[in-house]
Amino acid sequence: MAITSAIVLFAVIWFLALLIVLPLRLQTQGDLGKVEYGTHAGSPENPQMKKRFLVTTVAAVIVWVFVVGSILSGFFSIRDFDWFNRMATPEVTTKNQ
Repeated sequence: MAITSAIVLFAVIWFLALLIVLPLRLQTQGDLGKVEYGTHAGSPENPQMKKRFLVTTVAAVIVWVFVVGSILSGFFSIRDFDWFNRMATPEVTTKNQ
């Protein structure tokens, strides 16, 4: 795995983790009954973005280490996900004659 692939994989995992972490323990202004003028009732009252980014980063690093370790160890490869046999080469395919 090249360094660029590892960075892109981490970015994808980080953003997926962020989308999971954002709604956790979210209290909206409408839930608390303190809707400020000019804002939506679904706006968070106290978003705590630093804390959410930290939790996201820790979770993403754990998942990323597991995924990269699995790829580098050879536990699975891209050919394991070739369900439609599009990566077939003459050496790999077997012809019934």
